[in-house]
Amino acid sequence: MYRNYLKILAIFSLLVLASCSNDETDNRSTDSRESRQALTTSQINAQIEKSLKSNGDFLWKSANDHFVWSALYHSDFIVSVGFGDSHNDLERSKSPKNATIQSDLLDLISHLEQADRKDFLIVSDPILNTMDVIIKKETTIAALRKAKYIRYVEPANYRFSQYQSVANRPKDLSTTSSGVDSGSGCGYDAVALATADYTSITPNAKVAWTLTQHNVPQAWTLSTGSGITIGIVDTGTSPSQTLLGSNFNDGLSSGRSIQKNGVYVDSVWPWVTTTDGVNDLCGHGTSMASAAAAPRNDNGLPVGVAYNSNLVTYRAAANVVLEGYQEQEGVKKAFTALGNNANVKIISMSMGHLFSVGKISDAIKFAYGKGKLIFCAAGTSTSATTFVGVIFPATMAETVAVTGVKEGSYVKCDDCHSGSKVEFTIAMQRSVSGNKVPVVSYYDNQTDYVGGSSVATATTAGMAALVWSRYPSWTRDQVLSRMRQSSYFFPNKNSQFGYGNINALLAVQ
Repeated sequence: MYRNYLKILAIFSLLVLASCSNDETDNRSTDSRESRQALTTSQINAQIEKSLKSNGDFLWKSANDHFVWSALYHSDFIVSVGFGDSHNDLERSKSPKNATIQSDLLDLISHLEQADRKDFLIVSDPILNTMDVIIKKETTIAALRKAKYIRYVEPANYRFSQYQSVANRPKDLSTTSSGVDSGSGCGYDAVALATADYTSITPNAKVAWTLTQHNVPQAWTLSTGSGITIGIVDTGTSPSQTLLGSNFNDGLSSGRSIQKNGVYVDSVWPWVTTTDGVNDLCGHGTSMASAAAAPRNDNGLPVGVAYNSNLVTYRAAANVVLEGYQEQEGVKKAFTALGNNANVKIISMSMGHLFSVGKISDAIKFAYGKGKLIFCAAGTSTSATTFVGVIFPATMAETVAVTGVKEGSYVKCDDCHSGSKVEFTIAMQRSVSGNKVPVVSYYDNQTDYVGGSSVATATTAGMAALVWSRYPSWTRDQVLSRMRQSSYFFPNKNSQFGYGNINALLAVQ
């Protein structure tokens, strides 16, 4: 029955699109519709930016068929399709009709594109009700978007930033003391720490000034994160930093583990599936893992917030700007894997995109449905793009948005985003020197500074681990509630900074 419905729908769609008088977007025939010129990237970006400024987000489903097809024209015609029996029908194991729905949708595409499945099907996700396909005809896009069981049809490889001018291009979502690519959040170099930016603690570790601001050292008398596993979705961890490797148990850190995974495919071709490994080739992921859970070591290096928590790290992208097919595919895979990992309670991601991505949204909802507490960066970029406010996926109801503020005030850090979606803040920029947060460097026995909403997010994830370790029987909502109650503005919520800075000691008492 359903297969017949789709065939009828396909024929109906073609008849409608061939109409000379009733097409909702123009009055030309199907042939002329297929041949009309695609919008330019400047035109596409102007509409996206208008939506970001007015609504704080952009959704492909809000655009017309020609707009979506034009974006595909500029991005290799790669399409991400979300389907299901309802808006929330995300998971294949809970969706008995998913195989039939997908097969019929593929039949529809095959009919309209006049192509075999093997020529246009890139991947069918094994966990989520999503698939990626090649679609070249605007009429196919129009028919597919009208189909009953479609949740979204989105360009899967459109790079908004690539087509912006240099002056308006997003910088990144974090800042490092030095970087190999100032537009990506990456950096390898080591920087000696100013003595004013840390205090020493047994057995010979450095406590970053920001942890003192949030009463983390006092909280350690009650909880160090033991028994809690944090998942880090980022650029991986350095193979050259043994404190995040063979010496993860060092000093007063013991009995815990770090697991490294790689799901990022370094290729412009969507059909390539071989990853480039688990190692951080950027530096950003190493900094985030350090901020969350670096050991309380005896090497004179910075300690992480939850220094007895376990870590599961994912190399999900090359850098922090999630533009392009492989980056978004990698993040989707990381979240679904962490969602299925029963040991993981907390997920931290300090990467993002300026607007919503369907497949990433599906994966985050999947992980949230498994009880995970998910922290995401509100965004860090140049002043030219801070108009965006909180970025995706920190905009999602299933995530907790975090941003950075300057020491001793509620003024956002120089490049940090803020807005009504923010839940918590972390003091991560010094008021006088402007220095950021000390972390272990990409290389052994070296240190660095890292800033932005990125480090604020990883730091907050570490604090959540302290609370959950202290109260292991609590649910995600109870942990989050305690963190809110322990923050500066509670019981109120600031319009730009949420509940504000967290008092870690109060949170674990």
